[in-house]
Amino acid sequence: MTPQSDEDEVWRQIVASFNDTAERDSADQPWPDSENLPAEPARRVVRHPEAGEAEAEDEGDEGREPAESATADDDDEGHFQPPPPPPLPKLDLATKLAWLALFGGPTYLLVAAMADWRMEGWALFTAVAAFIGGFVALVVRMGDGPPNDSGWDDGAVL
Repeated sequence: MTPQSDEDEVWRQIVASFNDTAERDSADQPWPDSENLPAEPARRVVRHPEAGEAEAEDEGDEGREPAESATADDDDEGHFQPPPPPPLPKLDLATKLAWLALFGGPTYLLVAAMADWRMEGWALFTAVAAFIGGFVALVVRMGDGPPNDSGWDDGAVL
């Protein structure tokens, strides 16, 4: 037999046994000992003495295991509490008007269309112009330079 024919025979056996059930149940499969977890993970609790009396007690109990009871600090060990967010920046009048125009124009058109109001040409033009003007005003006010507080090192410039 050639190596090619041996490989073909192996593939035929794999394809023929594809839908067969396993000979052994998964519960009978051996579990490697390296995958077993210890019965109870050892935890080391470090407690800071608060008074001289606590220091004296700790000196005699150096080899003793820590108590099983968990403190409030142990319960929150993996929990992250983010700091409160900073306050929103104060907006000047021009920015407020630009946001109002950006959302006010389409809102008027939507409400007028849903309420079946008759829209005059000047009202339609004003709503569309307000949307476009608000968008342009916000984009122009964004600025394209680095922030004023970035310092001398503004990172990589390409």
